[in-house]
Amino acid sequence: MTQAPLLSVRPVPMTETNGLVAEGVHPLLARILSARGVKSNQELSTDWNGLLAPKLLSHIDEAAAVLADAIEQRKRLLIVADYDCDGATACAVGIRGLRAMGAIVDFLVPNRFETGYGLSPEVVTLAANHATGKPDLLITVDNGIASVDGVAAAKALGIDVVVTDHHLPGDQLPDALAIVNPNQDGCGFPSKNLAGVGVIFYVLLAVRAELRSRGHFKDGQQPRLDGLVDLVALGTVADVVKLDHNNRLLVTRGLQRIQQGQAQAGLRALFAVSGRDTHQASAFDLGFTLGPRINAAGRLTDMRLGIECLITDDDQHALGLARELDRINQERRHIETTMREQALAVVQDIEDMATDAQSAAICVHHPDWHQGVVGLVASRLKEKYYRPVIAFAPGGDGHWRGSGRSIPDVHLRDVLDLVSKRHPGLILKFGGHAMAAGLTLNGDGMSDFASALSRAVIELTGRQHFDPLIETDGSLESGYANVQVANLLQQQVWGAGFPAPLFLDEFDVQDQRLVAEKHLKMSLTRDRQRFEAIWFNHVTLMPARIRAVYRPTSNTWRSVVTLQLVIETALPA
Repeated sequence: MTQAPLLSVRPVPMTETNGLVAEGVHPLLARILSARGVKSNQELSTDWNGLLAPKLLSHIDEAAAVLADAIEQRKRLLIVADYDCDGATACAVGIRGLRAMGAIVDFLVPNRFETGYGLSPEVVTLAANHATGKPDLLITVDNGIASVDGVAAAKALGIDVVVTDHHLPGDQLPDALAIVNPNQDGCGFPSKNLAGVGVIFYVLLAVRAELRSRGHFKDGQQPRLDGLVDLVALGTVADVVKLDHNNRLLVTRGLQRIQQGQAQAGLRALFAVSGRDTHQASAFDLGFTLGPRINAAGRLTDMRLGIECLITDDDQHALGLARELDRINQERRHIETTMREQALAVVQDIEDMATDAQSAAICVHHPDWHQGVVGLVASRLKEKYYRPVIAFAPGGDGHWRGSGRSIPDVHLRDVLDLVSKRHPGLILKFGGHAMAAGLTLNGDGMSDFASALSRAVIELTGRQHFDPLIETDGSLESGYANVQVANLLQQQVWGAGFPAPLFLDEFDVQDQRLVAEKHLKMSLTRDRQRFEAIWFNHVTLMPARIRAVYRPTSNTWRSVVTLQLVIETALPA
């Protein structure tokens, strides 16, 4: 059953708040930022000088030297990408950056349904027989840290490997020429939150510096790499990594390029087919408009389509590819809707029969599900039931392919690691993050896995139930409840680990009605101030007085701009 969320107010460190105000930050923004750990105006700077230095990444100098040698020796390079938006943007950044430095480079992206994730021995075989010829060097982007067998297979064929990744390492590292990953043991890089696209961007910075030191660039005309930051921003937001200061800098700079009309042709085309305005580009657009269209290619067909869209400079070609990505995304949405309805029915049956010891996590499967969409189904169920969820589809080889999503209380990869240790052979392979993971199960292991999953969650957390929590920024002072402040908040970059502000206040409901039969439109009053509000996808009428969690937004209707409160949740006051 779904649970009403607990509501909390973030503590506000007043010393830091007052310090930000003294540095010229708007008082409301200062309160919000300090509650998210910002201590000084310097942490809000988006100047390139504030970017963490590449040399702080372990082994980046070795990787830069290997790639610089390969460029100068005219070796064939092949990028092996992942099939999500982070992997696609990382591949596009690598292709564009390396070619700008004179490299002979192409790419290969594994097919989700044929070879699975990462640099497997099967992918190495494909690489060795690539249309451009057998490569001298493979470069992984957004994968590779777990590819022990794949790197060994490449070495056996005389192909060197450089790994660039951000996923958590396993017990054994691949025997690559160099591994650049902020999350490997011993790496002192202050930000552990780089996306895969961020890692390869840093590697390019190091390669350019290495080539510059060798006098590679004639007349000092080195390539500009800041032109790739729109792609870095897209992959960073789409991969839902924490927006620490370093990532916020990258995302902000990328959005600025998009807003100024300097985006890559593919990004401009994706904005166009989505009906979004590049001049008003936001992190929301990257995460919920562009990201899903790129991801759709990897989920249903072949991510090569998404990568081609991001590396072409031909506007018409980009537009054609973007339209095809948009069509695939519509198909993905239709498949997801059907699967979600089936999953909700399955979960209800599970809930009716589950004991407390079986209810700490949800495991669902269906013989007709599409393995490219199960992660989205898991995400929807996680939001509804506030528990770790893993959804499985048939892998076509007698195995189940699963994708999981978790909640902040449960580190999903650690849970799978514990299940694997407690039940050897049950999980054939797995990998991922705290909040998302993928795995492959034996065809007859589903029942045992479902029980083991819940037991592992309980063992690691000591809890059988989890309460959804909505953190708010408390009351929005009446003097700040206006369009100007709403615009000020919308201009900031918010995202994972740096959430957009939500406010908590009590209102009197003066009027309410349904719009389009699925959204609740309300007129609210507080302290004699009247507000128009909307609660999307909510159809239950509210009592005369409510306690509401909301965000202020500016709403334009017939050229008139007014304040609108978007309700996230509301309870009787």
